[in-house]
Amino acid sequence: MTTTPQVKIVNAVTGEEIVRDATSTEITQMQKDAANYKEQLAEAEAKANAKVALLTKLGITTEEATLLLS
Repeated sequence: MTTTPQVKIVNAVTGEEIVRDATSTEITQMQKDAANYKEQLAEAEAKANAKVALLTKLGITTEEATLLLS
């Protein structure tokens, strides 16, 4: 069973809440946003792994690298 994503709109003044099905355009944007987020996570993980590999290669800790660069 598939469910359509929901959109919740809240009126900040009155507190009124409206929940409705997302439009196809909104769903497409949600999918793009999710793909971009996954890409950003992968890039951040790759960068972190590269830093760890470099520190290991140099034989220093993160604290020592920070001290050298300050």
